[in-house]
Amino acid sequence: MRASDGVLLRRELDSSFPLAESLECFGRYLDTPTTKLPDGLRHAYVFAFFNALSFQIVLSSPMVLYARSLNASATVLGLLTGMMPLLVIFQIPAAAYIGRIGYKRFVYAGWGMRVLFIFGLSLVPLTGGFLNKTTQLALILALLFAFNLSRGISSCAWLPWITGLVPADSRGRFLSREAGFVNVASFASFLLAAGCLWKNPSGWQFAALFGFSAIMGAISLVFLKRIPDTPLPEEIRTSKGPVPWGAMLRYRPFAKLLRVAVAWSVAYGGVQAFCIAFLRTGIGLDEGPILLLSSVFFLGGLGSLWFLGSRLDHLGSKPVLMFAMAASMAVMAGWMLLAGKVWPIRVTVVLALQFMMGLQAALIQMANTRLAMVVIPVMGRTHFFALFSVVSSVALGLSPILWGLLIDALGSIETTWLAVHWTRFSIFFAAVSFVMGIALVTVRSVEEPTAASLEALLREVLIQSPHRVFVRLWPRG
Repeated sequence: MRASDGVLLRRELDSSFPLAESLECFGRYLDTPTTKLPDGLRHAYVFAFFNALSFQIVLSSPMVLYARSLNASATVLGLLTGMMPLLVIFQIPAAAYIGRIGYKRFVYAGWGMRVLFIFGLSLVPLTGGFLNKTTQLALILALLFAFNLSRGISSCAWLPWITGLVPADSRGRFLSREAGFVNVASFASFLLAAGCLWKNPSGWQFAALFGFSAIMGAISLVFLKRIPDTPLPEEIRTSKGPVPWGAMLRYRPFAKLLRVAVAWSVAYGGVQAFCIAFLRTGIGLDEGPILLLSSVFFLGGLGSLWFLGSRLDHLGSKPVLMFAMAASMAVMAGWMLLAGKVWPIRVTVVLALQFMMGLQAALIQMANTRLAMVVIPVMGRTHFFALFSVVSSVALGLSPILWGLLIDALGSIETTWLAVHWTRFSIFFAAVSFVMGIALVTVRSVEEPTAASLEALLREVLIQSPHRVFVRLWPRG
Protein backbone atom coordinates (compact mmCIF):
# COMPACT_ATOMS: atom_id res chain seq x y z
CA MET A 1 0.00 0.00 0.00
CA ARG A 2 1.33 3.45 -0.93
CA ALA A 3 1.64 6.15 1.75
CA SER A 4 -1.04 8.24 -0.01
CA ASP A 5 -3.40 5.27 0.13
CA GLY A 6 -2.82 5.01 3.85
CA VAL A 7 -3.68 8.70 4.33
CA LEU A 8 -6.87 8.32 2.28
CA LEU A 9 -7.86 5.20 4.22
CA ARG A 10 -7.32 6.95 7.53
CA ARG A 11 -9.45 9.93 6.41
CA GLU A 12 -12.20 7.55 5.30
CA LEU A 13 -12.04 5.77 8.67
CA ASP A 14 -12.25 9.08 10.54
CA SER A 15 -15.23 10.24 8.47
CA SER A 16 -17.04 6.97 9.14
CA PHE A 17 -17.02 7.62 12.90
CA PRO A 18 -18.66 11.05 13.45
CA LEU A 19 -19.20 10.12 17.10
CA ALA A 20 -15.48 9.46 17.51
CA GLU A 21 -14.65 12.80 15.90
CA SER A 22 -17.01 14.59 18.28
CA LEU A 23 -15.47 12.79 21.24
CA GLU A 24 -11.98 13.84 20.17
CA CYS A 25 -13.12 17.46 19.85
CA PHE A 26 -14.57 17.25 23.36
CA GLY A 27 -11.28 15.73 24.54
CA ARG A 28 -9.40 18.70 23.09
CA TYR A 29 -11.81 21.03 24.90
CA LEU A 30 -11.15 19.28 28.21
CA ASP A 31 -7.38 19.42 27.71
CA THR A 32 -7.03 23.12 28.32
CA PRO A 33 -3.53 24.67 28.30
CA THR A 34 -3.39 24.50 32.09
CA THR A 35 -3.46 20.69 32.02
CA LYS A 36 -0.14 20.49 30.07
CA LEU A 37 -1.15 17.15 28.55
CA PRO A 38 0.84 15.92 25.53
CA ASP A 39 -0.61 16.07 22.02
CA GLY A 40 -2.50 12.95 21.06
CA LEU A 41 -3.45 11.93 24.60
CA ARG A 42 -7.04 12.92 23.82
CA HIS A 43 -7.25 9.64 21.89
CA ALA A 44 -7.14 7.94 25.30
CA TYR A 45 -10.52 9.50 26.10
CA VAL A 46 -12.09 8.12 22.91
CA PHE A 47 -10.49 4.72 23.53
CA ALA A 48 -11.93 4.74 27.07
CA PHE A 49 -15.39 5.55 25.68
CA PHE A 50 -15.56 2.71 23.15
CA ASN A 51 -13.77 0.31 25.50
CA ALA A 52 -16.41 0.96 28.17
CA LEU A 53 -19.20 0.36 25.64
CA SER A 54 -17.59 -3.04 25.14
CA PHE A 55 -16.52 -4.31 28.54
CA GLN A 56 -19.57 -3.16 30.51
CA ILE A 57 -21.65 -5.68 28.58
CA VAL A 58 -19.42 -8.75 28.91
CA LEU A 59 -18.07 -8.08 32.41
CA SER A 60 -21.04 -6.51 34.15
CA SER A 61 -24.79 -6.83 34.71
CA PRO A 62 -25.81 -8.10 31.22
CA MET A 63 -23.44 -11.07 31.58
CA VAL A 64 -24.65 -11.66 35.15
CA LEU A 65 -28.25 -11.69 33.91
CA TYR A 66 -27.35 -14.13 31.12
CA ALA A 67 -25.66 -16.40 33.67
CA ARG A 68 -28.77 -16.18 35.87
CA SER A 69 -30.87 -17.23 32.87
CA LEU A 70 -28.67 -20.35 32.73
CA ASN A 71 -29.49 -21.07 36.41
CA ALA A 72 -26.07 -20.01 37.76
CA SER A 73 -25.79 -20.12 41.56
CA ALA A 74 -24.49 -17.25 43.69
CA THR A 75 -21.12 -19.02 43.93
CA VAL A 76 -20.88 -19.24 40.12
CA LEU A 77 -21.87 -15.57 39.86
CA GLY A 78 -19.09 -14.79 42.31
CA LEU A 79 -16.63 -16.78 40.19
CA LEU A 80 -17.81 -15.02 37.05
CA THR A 81 -17.42 -11.62 38.71
CA GLY A 82 -14.11 -12.41 40.37
CA MET A 83 -12.44 -13.99 37.35
CA MET A 84 -11.34 -10.69 35.81
CA PRO A 85 -9.48 -9.32 38.84
CA LEU A 86 -8.11 -12.76 39.78
CA LEU A 87 -6.38 -13.23 36.44
CA VAL A 88 -4.56 -9.93 36.89
CA ILE A 89 -2.07 -12.10 38.82
CA PHE A 90 -0.45 -12.82 35.45
CA GLN A 91 0.85 -9.25 35.44
CA ILE A 92 3.69 -10.48 37.67
CA PRO A 93 5.35 -12.79 35.10
CA ALA A 94 4.23 -10.59 32.17
CA ALA A 95 6.01 -7.48 33.49
CA ALA A 96 9.38 -9.03 32.62
CA TYR A 97 8.55 -8.96 28.89
CA ILE A 98 7.55 -5.29 28.61
CA GLY A 99 11.17 -4.23 28.10
CA ARG A 100 11.37 -6.31 24.91
CA ILE A 101 8.04 -5.22 23.44
CA GLY A 102 7.21 -1.72 24.72
CA TYR A 103 4.18 -0.35 26.52
CA LYS A 104 1.96 0.41 23.54
CA ARG A 105 2.54 -2.80 21.58
CA PHE A 106 2.07 -4.88 24.73
CA VAL A 107 -1.33 -3.36 25.54
CA TYR A 108 -2.50 -3.36 21.92
CA ALA A 109 -1.77 -7.07 21.47
CA GLY A 110 -3.69 -8.04 24.61
CA TRP A 111 -6.69 -5.85 23.82
CA GLY A 112 -6.83 -7.33 20.31
CA MET A 113 -7.00 -10.85 21.73
CA ARG A 114 -9.81 -9.76 24.04
CA VAL A 115 -11.93 -8.67 21.10
CA LEU A 116 -11.58 -12.07 19.43
CA PHE A 117 -12.88 -13.81 22.55
CA ILE A 118 -15.87 -11.43 22.75
CA PHE A 119 -16.86 -12.49 19.24
CA GLY A 120 -16.74 -16.08 20.55
CA LEU A 121 -18.94 -15.14 23.52
CA SER A 122 -21.54 -13.67 21.16
CA LEU A 123 -22.07 -17.10 19.57
CA VAL A 124 -22.80 -19.02 22.79
CA PRO A 125 -26.41 -17.80 23.29
CA LEU A 126 -27.20 -19.10 19.78
CA THR A 127 -26.32 -22.67 20.80
CA GLY A 128 -29.43 -23.11 22.96
CA GLY A 129 -31.04 -25.34 20.34
CA PHE A 130 -28.46 -28.11 20.72
CA LEU A 131 -26.61 -27.42 24.02
CA ASN A 132 -28.13 -27.56 27.50
CA LYS A 133 -27.80 -24.69 29.98
CA THR A 134 -24.98 -26.32 31.95
CA THR A 135 -22.84 -26.70 28.83
CA GLN A 136 -23.57 -23.13 27.74
CA LEU A 137 -22.54 -21.86 31.18
CA ALA A 138 -19.31 -23.88 30.96
CA LEU A 139 -18.56 -22.34 27.55
CA ILE A 140 -19.18 -18.85 28.90
CA LEU A 141 -16.83 -19.45 31.83
CA ALA A 142 -14.13 -20.85 29.51
CA LEU A 143 -14.32 -17.93 27.06
CA LEU A 144 -14.41 -15.40 29.89
CA PHE A 145 -11.32 -17.09 31.34
CA ALA A 146 -9.48 -16.62 28.02
CA PHE A 147 -10.77 -13.04 27.71
CA ASN A 148 -9.66 -12.10 31.20
CA LEU A 149 -6.34 -13.92 30.85
CA SER A 150 -5.38 -11.81 27.82
CA ARG A 151 -6.52 -8.70 29.68
CA GLY A 152 -4.63 -9.66 32.84
CA ILE A 153 -1.38 -10.16 30.95
CA SER A 154 -1.54 -7.00 28.83
CA SER A 155 -2.88 -4.60 31.45
CA CYS A 156 0.42 -4.56 33.33
CA ALA A 157 1.71 -2.04 30.78
CA TRP A 158 -1.27 0.32 30.93
CA LEU A 159 -0.66 2.26 34.17
CA PRO A 160 3.12 2.66 33.64
CA TRP A 161 2.39 3.85 30.10
CA ILE A 162 -0.17 6.47 31.19
CA THR A 163 1.91 7.51 34.21
CA GLY A 164 4.83 8.22 31.88
CA LEU A 165 2.62 10.26 29.53
CA VAL A 166 0.69 12.43 32.00
CA PRO A 167 2.56 15.10 34.00
CA ALA A 168 2.43 14.63 37.77
CA ASP A 169 0.41 17.80 38.41
CA SER A 170 -2.31 16.81 35.90
CA ARG A 171 -2.92 13.16 36.71
CA GLY A 172 -6.00 13.77 38.83
CA ARG A 173 -7.52 15.89 36.07
CA PHE A 174 -6.77 13.25 33.44
CA LEU A 175 -8.23 10.44 35.56
CA SER A 176 -11.42 12.38 36.31
CA ARG A 177 -11.92 13.27 32.63
CA GLU A 178 -11.27 9.68 31.58
CA ALA A 179 -13.77 8.49 34.20
CA GLY A 180 -16.32 10.89 32.71
CA PHE A 181 -16.01 9.28 29.28
CA VAL A 182 -16.17 5.79 30.81
CA ASN A 183 -19.31 6.57 32.79
CA VAL A 184 -21.12 8.19 29.85
CA ALA A 185 -20.37 5.12 27.71
CA SER A 186 -21.32 2.75 30.53
CA PHE A 187 -24.62 4.54 31.03
CA ALA A 188 -25.33 4.30 27.28
CA SER A 189 -24.44 0.60 27.21
CA PHE A 190 -26.84 -0.16 30.08
CA LEU A 191 -29.66 1.76 28.38
CA LEU A 192 -29.02 -0.26 25.23
CA ALA A 193 -28.93 -3.51 27.22
CA ALA A 194 -32.16 -2.59 29.02
CA GLY A 195 -33.93 -2.00 25.71
CA CYS A 196 -32.56 -5.22 24.26
CA LEU A 197 -33.32 -7.44 27.28
CA TRP A 198 -36.45 -5.76 28.63
CA LYS A 199 -38.53 -8.82 29.56
CA ASN A 200 -37.88 -12.55 29.20
CA PRO A 201 -35.11 -12.16 26.60
CA SER A 202 -34.24 -15.04 24.29
CA GLY A 203 -30.80 -16.24 23.26
CA TRP A 204 -30.55 -14.16 20.07
CA GLN A 205 -31.04 -10.95 22.10
CA PHE A 206 -28.07 -11.79 24.33
CA ALA A 207 -26.09 -12.75 21.20
CA ALA A 208 -26.83 -9.39 19.55
CA LEU A 209 -25.78 -7.54 22.69
CA PHE A 210 -22.50 -9.46 22.98
CA GLY A 211 -21.90 -8.90 19.25
CA PHE A 212 -22.30 -5.15 19.79
CA SER A 213 -19.73 -5.40 22.59
CA ALA A 214 -17.26 -7.07 20.20
CA ILE A 215 -17.71 -4.38 17.54
CA MET A 216 -17.21 -1.58 20.06
CA GLY A 217 -14.07 -3.33 21.30
CA ALA A 218 -12.73 -3.48 17.73
CA ILE A 219 -13.39 0.26 17.24
CA SER A 220 -11.60 1.05 20.52
CA LEU A 221 -8.44 -0.55 19.13
CA VAL A 222 -8.30 2.13 16.42
CA PHE A 223 -7.94 4.85 19.04
CA LEU A 224 -5.72 2.83 21.34
CA LYS A 225 -3.20 2.69 18.49
CA ARG A 226 -3.27 6.50 18.20
CA ILE A 227 -2.27 7.15 21.82
CA PRO A 228 1.37 8.30 21.81
CA ASP A 229 3.90 5.83 23.17
CA THR A 230 6.38 6.69 25.90
CA PRO A 231 10.03 5.59 26.06
CA LEU A 232 10.82 2.74 28.40
CA PRO A 233 13.03 3.69 31.37
CA GLU A 234 16.60 2.48 31.02
CA GLU A 235 16.37 0.06 33.95
CA ILE A 236 13.43 -1.76 32.33
CA ARG A 237 15.20 -2.19 28.98
CA THR A 238 18.49 -3.36 30.45
CA SER A 239 17.45 -5.14 33.66
CA LYS A 240 18.45 -8.82 33.74
CA GLY A 241 18.52 -9.59 37.47
CA PRO A 242 15.73 -10.94 39.69
CA VAL A 243 12.98 -8.56 40.80
CA PRO A 244 13.19 -7.69 44.54
CA TRP A 245 9.51 -8.32 45.30
CA GLY A 246 10.13 -8.62 49.05
CA ALA A 247 11.88 -5.25 49.25
CA MET A 248 9.03 -3.67 47.29
CA LEU A 249 6.47 -5.03 49.76
CA ARG A 250 8.55 -3.64 52.65
CA TYR A 251 8.57 -0.12 51.18
CA ARG A 252 6.38 1.55 53.83
CA PRO A 253 4.35 4.04 51.75
CA PHE A 254 3.63 1.30 49.22
CA ALA A 255 2.72 -1.25 51.91
CA LYS A 256 0.21 1.16 53.43
CA LEU A 257 -1.30 1.81 50.01
CA LEU A 258 -1.68 -1.94 49.49
CA ARG A 259 -3.53 -2.32 52.80
CA VAL A 260 -6.09 0.26 51.71
CA ALA A 261 -6.51 -1.33 48.27
CA VAL A 262 -6.93 -4.84 49.70
CA ALA A 263 -9.42 -3.78 52.39
CA TRP A 264 -11.54 -1.90 49.87
CA SER A 265 -11.38 -4.74 47.34
CA VAL A 266 -12.56 -7.28 49.91
CA ALA A 267 -15.47 -5.02 50.85
CA TYR A 268 -16.52 -3.93 47.36
CA GLY A 269 -15.90 -7.09 45.34
CA GLY A 270 -19.19 -8.50 44.11
CA VAL A 271 -21.38 -5.67 45.40
CA GLN A 272 -22.71 -4.76 41.96
CA ALA A 273 -23.34 -8.39 40.99
CA PHE A 274 -25.20 -9.20 44.20
CA CYS A 275 -27.23 -5.98 44.03
CA ILE A 276 -28.38 -7.28 40.65
CA ALA A 277 -29.08 -10.72 42.17
CA PHE A 278 -31.10 -9.06 44.98
CA LEU A 279 -33.20 -7.06 42.51
CA ARG A 280 -33.74 -10.19 40.37
CA THR A 281 -34.42 -12.88 42.99
CA GLY A 282 -35.14 -10.87 46.14
CA ILE A 283 -37.63 -8.49 44.51
CA GLY A 284 -38.44 -10.32 41.27
CA LEU A 285 -37.73 -7.57 38.73
CA ASP A 286 -37.25 -8.42 35.06
CA GLU A 287 -33.93 -7.95 33.23
CA GLY A 288 -34.83 -4.68 31.50
CA PRO A 289 -35.95 -2.73 34.59
CA ILE A 290 -32.92 -4.02 36.51
CA LEU A 291 -30.53 -2.72 33.84
CA LEU A 292 -32.39 0.58 33.67
CA LEU A 293 -32.07 1.03 37.44
CA SER A 294 -28.44 -0.09 37.36
CA SER A 295 -27.57 2.46 34.67
CA VAL A 296 -27.98 5.23 37.26
CA PHE A 297 -24.80 3.85 38.87
CA PHE A 298 -22.86 5.42 35.99
CA LEU A 299 -24.64 8.74 36.31
CA GLY A 300 -23.26 8.73 39.85
CA GLY A 301 -19.82 8.03 38.42
CA LEU A 302 -20.29 10.94 36.02
CA GLY A 303 -21.17 13.08 39.03
CA SER A 304 -17.61 12.58 40.24
CA LEU A 305 -16.58 15.14 37.57
CA TRP A 306 -18.54 17.81 39.44
CA PHE A 307 -17.44 16.56 42.85
CA LEU A 308 -13.73 16.45 42.03
CA GLY A 309 -13.02 18.40 38.86
CA SER A 310 -9.43 19.54 39.31
CA ARG A 311 -9.60 19.22 43.10
CA LEU A 312 -7.96 15.79 43.24
CA ASP A 313 -4.58 17.26 42.25
CA HIS A 314 -4.49 20.03 44.86
CA LEU A 315 -6.46 18.37 47.69
CA GLY A 316 -4.87 14.94 47.35
CA SER A 317 -6.27 11.41 47.41
CA LYS A 318 -6.43 10.77 51.15
CA PRO A 319 -9.39 13.05 52.06
CA VAL A 320 -11.30 11.83 49.00
CA LEU A 321 -10.80 8.21 50.09
CA MET A 322 -11.94 8.96 53.65
CA PHE A 323 -15.08 10.77 52.50
CA ALA A 324 -16.03 8.18 49.87
CA MET A 325 -15.50 5.16 52.12
CA ALA A 326 -17.54 6.68 54.93
CA ALA A 327 -20.33 7.43 52.46
CA SER A 328 -20.07 3.87 51.08
CA MET A 329 -20.74 2.48 54.55
CA ALA A 330 -23.94 4.53 54.68
CA VAL A 331 -25.02 3.36 51.22
CA MET A 332 -24.52 -0.31 52.13
CA ALA A 333 -26.53 0.30 55.28
CA GLY A 334 -29.25 1.69 53.00
CA TRP A 335 -29.25 -1.51 50.92
CA MET A 336 -29.45 -3.50 54.18
CA LEU A 337 -32.52 -1.52 55.28
CA LEU A 338 -34.07 -2.08 51.86
CA ALA A 339 -33.42 -5.84 51.91
CA GLY A 340 -34.46 -5.97 55.58
CA LYS A 341 -37.88 -4.46 54.76
CA VAL A 342 -37.30 -1.45 57.00
CA TRP A 343 -37.54 0.79 53.95
CA PRO A 344 -40.27 0.16 51.37
CA ILE A 345 -39.23 -1.07 47.93
CA ARG A 346 -39.50 2.11 45.87
CA VAL A 347 -37.91 3.11 42.59
CA THR A 348 -36.68 6.40 44.05
CA VAL A 349 -34.85 4.63 46.87
CA VAL A 350 -33.11 2.18 44.52
CA LEU A 351 -32.17 5.02 42.14
CA ALA A 352 -30.69 7.08 44.99
CA LEU A 353 -28.65 4.11 46.26
CA GLN A 354 -27.39 3.28 42.76
CA PHE A 355 -26.40 6.90 42.11
CA MET A 356 -24.49 7.27 45.38
CA MET A 357 -22.83 3.87 44.92
CA GLY A 358 -21.59 4.92 41.49
CA LEU A 359 -20.32 8.26 42.77
CA GLN A 360 -18.35 6.68 45.60
CA ALA A 361 -16.93 3.87 43.49
CA ALA A 362 -15.65 6.39 40.93
CA LEU A 363 -14.13 8.60 43.64
CA ILE A 364 -12.34 5.68 45.28
CA GLN A 365 -11.03 4.25 42.02
CA MET A 366 -9.64 7.61 40.87
CA ALA A 367 -8.17 8.47 44.27
CA ASN A 368 -6.55 5.04 44.62
CA THR A 369 -5.03 5.16 41.12
CA ARG A 370 -3.69 8.68 41.59
CA LEU A 371 -2.28 7.75 45.00
CA ALA A 372 -0.45 4.83 43.41
CA MET A 373 1.01 7.21 40.83
CA VAL A 374 2.22 9.44 43.67
CA VAL A 375 3.56 6.76 46.01
CA ILE A 376 5.24 4.43 43.50
CA PRO A 377 8.83 5.51 42.73
CA VAL A 378 10.18 5.89 39.19
CA MET A 379 12.74 3.14 39.79
CA GLY A 380 10.97 -0.17 39.24
CA ARG A 381 7.71 1.54 38.30
CA THR A 382 6.48 -1.27 36.04
CA HIS A 383 6.96 -3.97 38.68
CA PHE A 384 5.51 -1.79 41.45
CA PHE A 385 2.36 -1.20 39.39
CA ALA A 386 2.15 -4.90 38.54
CA LEU A 387 2.41 -5.82 42.23
CA PHE A 388 -0.17 -3.16 43.19
CA SER A 389 -2.61 -4.38 40.54
CA VAL A 390 -2.11 -8.04 41.37
CA VAL A 391 -2.51 -7.77 45.14
CA SER A 392 -5.59 -5.54 44.98
CA SER A 393 -7.11 -7.49 42.09
CA VAL A 394 -6.63 -10.89 43.72
CA ALA A 395 -8.50 -9.55 46.75
CA LEU A 396 -11.16 -8.13 44.41
CA GLY A 397 -11.42 -11.49 42.65
CA LEU A 398 -11.62 -13.68 45.75
CA SER A 399 -14.09 -11.38 47.45
CA PRO A 400 -17.19 -12.09 45.29
CA ILE A 401 -16.47 -15.81 45.42
CA LEU A 402 -16.38 -15.71 49.23
CA TRP A 403 -19.45 -13.45 49.40
CA GLY A 404 -21.23 -15.83 47.02
CA LEU A 405 -20.38 -18.80 49.22
CA LEU A 406 -21.73 -16.88 52.23
CA ILE A 407 -24.99 -16.06 50.44
CA ASP A 408 -25.45 -19.67 49.29
CA ALA A 409 -24.61 -20.96 52.79
CA LEU A 410 -27.23 -18.71 54.38
CA GLY A 411 -29.80 -20.13 51.98
CA SER A 412 -33.40 -19.25 52.88
CA ILE A 413 -32.64 -18.01 56.39
CA GLU A 414 -35.24 -15.54 57.70
CA THR A 415 -35.47 -13.93 61.12
CA THR A 416 -36.35 -10.54 62.58
CA TRP A 417 -34.12 -8.65 65.01
CA LEU A 418 -33.99 -4.93 65.86
CA ALA A 419 -36.89 -4.32 63.45
CA VAL A 420 -34.78 -5.66 60.53
CA HIS A 421 -35.91 -8.69 58.55
CA TRP A 422 -32.64 -10.62 58.28
CA THR A 423 -32.27 -12.64 55.09
CA ARG A 424 -29.19 -13.70 53.15
CA PHE A 425 -29.14 -10.36 51.29
CA SER A 426 -29.64 -8.08 54.30
CA ILE A 427 -26.89 -9.98 56.14
CA PHE A 428 -24.63 -9.61 53.09
CA PHE A 429 -25.12 -5.84 52.88
CA ALA A 430 -24.54 -5.44 56.64
CA ALA A 431 -21.30 -7.46 56.42
CA VAL A 432 -20.09 -5.37 53.47
CA SER A 433 -20.75 -2.14 55.39
CA PHE A 434 -18.70 -3.48 58.32
CA VAL A 435 -15.73 -4.40 56.08
CA MET A 436 -15.91 -0.96 54.47
CA GLY A 437 -15.49 0.48 57.95
CA ILE A 438 -12.27 -1.50 58.30
CA ALA A 439 -11.11 -0.09 54.94
CA LEU A 440 -11.83 3.42 56.20
CA VAL A 441 -9.58 2.84 59.23
CA THR A 442 -6.67 1.77 56.99
CA VAL A 443 -6.85 5.07 55.05
CA ARG A 444 -5.77 7.02 58.13
CA SER A 445 -2.26 5.55 57.98
CA VAL A 446 -1.68 6.39 54.29
CA GLU A 447 1.36 8.61 53.67
CA GLU A 448 0.56 11.55 51.40
CA PRO A 449 2.42 14.65 52.67
CA THR A 450 0.71 17.11 50.30
CA ALA A 451 -2.84 15.91 51.04
CA ALA A 452 -5.33 18.33 52.55
CA SER A 453 -7.58 17.45 55.47
CA LEU A 454 -11.07 15.98 55.17
CA GLU A 455 -12.41 19.27 56.54
CA ALA A 456 -10.71 21.16 53.69
CA LEU A 457 -12.34 18.84 51.13
CA LEU A 458 -15.82 19.32 52.63
CA ARG A 459 -15.29 23.08 52.85
CA GLU A 460 -14.23 23.21 49.19
CA VAL A 461 -17.11 21.08 47.91
CA LEU A 462 -19.97 22.14 50.16
CA ILE A 463 -19.22 25.81 50.83
CA GLN A 464 -16.67 27.41 48.51
CA SER A 465 -17.80 25.89 45.20
CA PRO A 466 -21.54 26.65 45.68
CA HIS A 467 -20.56 30.15 46.82
CA ARG A 468 -18.58 30.76 43.61
CA VAL A 469 -21.53 29.57 41.52
CA PHE A 470 -23.89 31.84 43.48
CA VAL A 471 -21.62 34.87 42.97
CA ARG A 472 -21.44 34.24 39.21
CA LEU A 473 -25.21 33.89 38.88
CA TRP A 474 -26.09 36.83 41.12
CA PRO A 475 -27.35 39.71 38.96
CA ARG A 476 -25.13 42.78 38.93
CA GLY A 477 -27.01 46.05 38.90
